Amino acid sequence: MRALDHIVLCVNDVAATRRFYELVLNMEAREERPGKWSLHFGTNKISLQDARLSPSIARHTVPGSGNFCLLTDTPLDAVVLHLKRQDVEIVDGPGERAGAMGKILSIYFNDPDGNLVEVSNQL
Repeated sequence: MRALDHIVLCVNDVAATRRFYELVLNMEAREERPGKWSLHFGTNKISLQDARLSPSIARHTVPGSGNFCLLTDTPLDAVVLHLKRQDVEIVDGPGERAGAMGKILSIYFNDPDGNLVEVSNQL
């Protein structure tokens, strides 16, 4: 393996999820085909799976089961301030943790479906 292409989040309300990630994390929502949405940032993509539609090959995936970490160059203090302005509760951090490429300083919060989102600075 050489890289992660994308992840998929199963969500209850695609429109609400798009708004959250656009406002809170400055991601770009794109409609890949009618009714199929994804979120883009840098060279990365999060596909959105609508839990209300017929089961897909990921039929056991449920809203709120996601847990992932995002890297940012924005200082974590500024991220915390932005989250507070958006009324997003930080559930843990900031704290130092082990990332894929070394130490990170990160915070955790939940998206509208309860997925655990970690935002971090590389140390």
